[in-house]
Amino acid sequence: MASDQHKTPGEQEEAFFLPDLCARQPVFFLVLIAELFALVIVLIDSGLFPFDWQQLGLVSLFVQWVALSSAGLLCQMRKFLQTLSQERAVLISYLLIPVNTWLVSLVSLYLLHPAEVTLGMLLFSEEVLRNVAVAAIIGGLVIRYFYLQAMLIARRQSELLHRIQALQSRIRPHFLFNSMNIIASLIETNPRQAETVVEDLSALFRASLNHVGNQVPLAEEIDLCKRYLNIEQLRLGNRLQVQWEVRSVPPGVMIPLLTLQPLLENAILHGIQPLPKGGLVEIIAGYSHGIFELTITNPFAAPTPGKVAEDERGNRMALQNTRNRLVALYGERAKLTGYPEGNRYITRLSYPFAIDPPPAKANKTTTRRSVAP
Repeated sequence: MASDQHKTPGEQEEAFFLPDLCARQPVFFLVLIAELFALVIVLIDSGLFPFDWQQLGLVSLFVQWVALSSAGLLCQMRKFLQTLSQERAVLISYLLIPVNTWLVSLVSLYLLHPAEVTLGMLLFSEEVLRNVAVAAIIGGLVIRYFYLQAMLIARRQSELLHRIQALQSRIRPHFLFNSMNIIASLIETNPRQAETVVEDLSALFRASLNHVGNQVPLAEEIDLCKRYLNIEQLRLGNRLQVQWEVRSVPPGVMIPLLTLQPLLENAILHGIQPLPKGGLVEIIAGYSHGIFELTITNPFAAPTPGKVAEDERGNRMALQNTRNRLVALYGERAKLTGYPEGNRYITRLSYPFAIDPPPAKANKTTTRRSVAP
């Protein structure tokens, strides 16, 4: 299809129907299915009592030979098949299985009966034709399964991307209204600062409309969050204190765009804003053994009975939205938890992120910054 020609190599890899048959898991699955198929053939032919173990060995040898050689050929041809249209790739993959079965059948027939084999038997033997017919049926089912599985994965991925887009584009309306009020109050008293707030707010909205699931360097996400904190600083004044600490995070570590900002917003909304004296928000980022970890702590005061349900719902929604994005991008190893500990509320985020190529020496940098008027 013409649309496939405009895809990047990574997108073609994800959209291709044929899995990598050189990987351990697909090969193990293929061997298991082939052995079960051989067992069914022997059961149909010889019955359960007495069970013909010798026939099972011969049938298993033949079936595994066909399955593994077909998988090997498809594995070697995979890159070539990816350059073709979907229809041609499916047709070639399907035809390869019976053709390979025909060749394996000829070789096995010649090895088992070298003295009795003639050219006519090799080409038109009932046993060879039967093997080819069975392989054509089973191969068609296997290729169809791979195709449907790829379509299902593509559909799920599309749904996840739409969910990520919806989660990423959320900026709380009350934050927008507060920012507008700040800008309005600064226009006459401090026009230059009002212009800075407009620029910060514009950067936040531009990020919220960015590409779905876009990952950015940690430094870029931190810069975006500092713009957000500058706006909140004007609103809360002395009540908001922020401390940053970045521990040995390689420059290559990426983070989904607008992951930290909603967590900081949650910390300010539920931790700083309810307290007359405010408090300190601490952000600690670190990277160790292929795992990136981010911890946010903020003051925690027991909410009044009338606000318990609202506060818990707000915390859970913010955590769940971010958790969904992380799982969609990094799998089940991505974790996001939030829990009170004494008079502080701790939000801890972690996910695997491999650095390729790995840095020869990690540069250990620690940055601390307090935001105060």
